[in-house]
Amino acid sequence: MCIKNFIWKILLCGSGRSWFLDFLISYFLRKVDDAMQCETSSRKNHENSFLKCDAKNCTPGEEDLTGKIRILASVQIKENCPQVGQGLMDLLKNCLELETEKTTTILCGFVDHFQSSPSEDFGWGCGWRNIQMLSSHLLKQHQEAREVLYGGSGFVPDIPSLQRWLEIAWQRGFDKQGSEDFDQAIYGKRNWIGTTECATLFRSFGVRARIVDFISREIVSRSNGVGNYVSKISPQVYGPMDKYLSKKKNDISEAVSISYDVKAKPRVQQALIDWVWSYFSDNKFKNSSNHGILVSQKAPLYFQHDGHSRTIVGIQSRCQRNGSIHYNLLILDPGHPTESMAKSLKENAGWQKLVKRGVHTLKKPLYQLCFIDPGIASGEEMERLKNLQSVRVEV
Repeated sequence: MCIKNFIWKILLCGSGRSWFLDFLISYFLRKVDDAMQCETSSRKNHENSFLKCDAKNCTPGEEDLTGKIRILASVQIKENCPQVGQGLMDLLKNCLELETEKTTTILCGFVDHFQSSPSEDFGWGCGWRNIQMLSSHLLKQHQEAREVLYGGSGFVPDIPSLQRWLEIAWQRGFDKQGSEDFDQAIYGKRNWIGTTECATLFRSFGVRARIVDFISREIVSRSNGVGNYVSKISPQVYGPMDKYLSKKKNDISEAVSISYDVKAKPRVQQALIDWVWSYFSDNKFKNSSNHGILVSQKAPLYFQHDGHSRTIVGIQSRCQRNGSIHYNLLILDPGHPTESMAKSLKENAGWQKLVKRGVHTLKKPLYQLCFIDPGIASGEEMERLKNLQSVRVEV
């Protein structure tokens, strides 16, 4: 009470008020500087620890890798995720419940939204942000994954820390061939990544991450341009989009735009939608019935296409008057600010444009999904996970 009275008397005095405000401003500026120096110091310690570990042995052995893992688990930095109070998925569920049309909606459980930062990763970090979204779900809803992911830290690491985890995965023998696209090093770089890197990272912890490709036979069968390019890709090793992202951005983009008419032949898009429905519903009920809103035990999906990736957190179906089924993917886009999405959902205004994506909006001839099967691998299965395979759906 004495301190309160003292401050109150200072504020009543003009000169005292000026002095006191100057003091507060100076105090908080020092706090901000201290926080920034602490973060910079932490990042430098992070890097120095790895430099020392790298210097021990040019060809990392098991002991060296164990040391790196132990160091990274202790110095990795937690990603700063804007908190929206009730939770984004709960807000989305509330909005879906307010819709008047008869639909069946299947949502995955908890997912935090991680947005790309203009000052950090805008234009190249969407893949990492989607990995963070999948990680938030696994850490929150799957205890077995929480125990193994990121050294058992229990939190979602920032992008530089994730880059280090991916490098360790490569050094442990996960997706050796894919690591060559990045010269076995990705820390501090702004390379685009895709489903291959997502699956590799999760597999290195024993998480059963799988890849499925959706591609038009029209493209696969072409004898030149994209056809030659796609035919070089083993369907048991890589999907077309990962090689595209790392090597062939301009060539394939131009060839696809000439050779593929998505409006006339939306087979790839429909195959994708059907697969996503089967995944979330687990084939337990028909899409033509009105089931309201259901929460699936399945993890969200890493959704890759030409130039961007997003996270699929659910799917909605609606039976139309002509008997056909209309679908909407429910998507979290790292390109959208978290606060803007939360505001739209809280106000139940404009959120559909941010979250819903119908078949007509899917205009690419190539798509990939990375999905998570339940359970944690060990022993011989862990060794098999080092060889990345994908399932190709050609339509």
